Amino acid sequence: MTAPSSALSAPLDTARILERCRELVGPALADAVGRLHPWVGEMAAYSFGWCEVGGAAAVASGGKGVRQALAVLGAEASGAPGRAGVPAAVAVELVHAFSLLHDDIMDGDQARRGRPAVWRAYGTGPAVLAGDGLFALAVGTLAAAPAGGRAVRMLSVALGDLVHGQADDLLFAGRPWTGRGRVRPAEYRSMAEGKTGSLLGCSLALGALLGGAAPPTVAALDRAGRQLGVAFQIVDDMLGIWGDSAVTGKPVHADLRERRKTFPVLAALASTAPETRRLAVLLETGDAPEEAAALIDAAGGRTAALAEAHRHITTAETVLADAPLDDRAREELRSLVGFLVRREQ
Repeated sequence: MTAPSSALSAPLDTARILERCRELVGPALADAVGRLHPWVGEMAAYSFGWCEVGGAAAVASGGKGVRQALAVLGAEASGAPGRAGVPAAVAVELVHAFSLLHDDIMDGDQARRGRPAVWRAYGTGPAVLAGDGLFALAVGTLAAAPAGGRAVRMLSVALGDLVHGQADDLLFAGRPWTGRGRVRPAEYRSMAEGKTGSLLGCSLALGALLGGAAPPTVAALDRAGRQLGVAFQIVDDMLGIWGDSAVTGKPVHADLRERRKTFPVLAALASTAPETRRLAVLLETGDAPEEAAALIDAAGGRTAALAEAHRHITTAETVLADAPLDDRAREELRSLVGFLVRREQ
């Protein structure tokens, strides 16, 4: 899959940036998870890729830690040391893990990062409980930080938007593929900003807040993160159709088999291409996902998704360029933007 090219280059070593942030945040994140009930803590550790069922050390990937890196860089962009953003980084990682646990249950996704999702490994009830524990831990972590009251309020707003976006996404499933009741691309954008962009924006903004940034800078970083989140979700949609399952950890064409209303599909159906009629039939039945993927591409769905992702990336980068940020941190953020839309999983 050809990912959208960033308007700004990403010359820095993004893997090293992510590793630096993980090393800074990791001890505090592990300490926080260690305060949970042992059984709940094991499920949380499993969700992070730290252990297997039963607590044995894991060999699975625990993810790259994008949100914690955004929080650390948000603090550094404000002129503060990265450690100032650690409470924010821990909180957003906990919230992200909580949201994934519940999201997998709601969507019926059986795998996460190439192994059984928490609800498949431990059961639905325990997975819900683990998600609740992670959420409570995130709020407590932020409340104990400097400017904790403002930080918790900011997280609350982001979570409200996340729930709104997730609700829209679930409701999309019951709407028709075509006709007056169909999901339109503008509705998708709103959903994606809430479901995905709200937490990316909050990660940057919380780090900046704890780093002492002025309110306009905090707001600018939130806007940049939200725009980045829409692009991130669109790229995720493309991976769900055309990505390599050996790399993504997801079954090939999984989103088509589950008849999800992703951006490439909606863009293809909104076109006047002759392939849309056959595509609509296949989407109704969920049959022949390979043929459906080819029709989406032929109808311009992949091209439209790339263009849409690029538009949101450009907006995010413009906001970063205009904000009064530390130059080094700004460059690292620009590098991370490029990574997020070129990622393989």
